[in-house]
Amino acid sequence: MATLIPETVDLSKYIEMRDGRPNIRGRRLPVMFIASAQQVNATSVADLAYQFTLNEEEVLAALLYYHEHRVEMDAQDAADREQSEKMHRQYAKKPSNT
Repeated sequence: MATLIPETVDLSKYIEMRDGRPNIRGRRLPVMFIASAQQVNATSVADLAYQFTLNEEEVLAALLYYHEHRVEMDAQDAADREQSEKMHRQYAKKPSNT
């Protein structure tokens, strides 16, 4: 008997929107944190689960959600970084001339 692979997966069991950004359901943990950690460190699913105190299903859901929404999430991440750098330049403590 052949196993059927669904065309779409309902990730709402694992992912919820908070302030317009996807997070792990029930946690204030953005999906982007998990995706970034995986990209930067080539971390395994098991290691990500341990690092973020999640189960492997939650990590896989986050990575799948990121994969399906990569363009939008990368654009939002870039805009957030730009805004953060702008705020840092504007409000960073300036050295005194004393």
